[in-house]
Amino acid sequence: MKPGTGELERIARDCDITAYRSSGPGGQKKNKTFSSVRVRHRPSGIVRIATESRSQSRNRIRALERIRDELARRARKPTPRVATRPSVAAVARRLAAKRRAADLKRARREVADD
Repeated sequence: MKPGTGELERIARDCDITAYRSSGPGGQKKNKTFSSVRVRHRPSGIVRIATESRSQSRNRIRALERIRDELARRARKPTPRVATRPSVAAVARRLAAKRRAADLKRARREVADD
């Protein structure tokens, strides 16, 4: 494993790691080797696979990294949204536009009554 993979080894202890033959393009190299890896994190139920490489150990590392990334994503707490109010100028612009529209409608109504 690469340097700094102590974290991945800790995650691997909580995982079921299965090697399998994947399907798809690749011919004999893919059809005869068990190089694809499926990793299931038992506590959370997250399942990630890696089939990119011909090396099972490289695919195992990639799948564990994907598990680590997903666990980090789920642990991240979203920043709370802060309610904002429109500025005084924005309110004034909106009301001025509404007044103009009302004046136009009023003008059309007065001409139609003739």
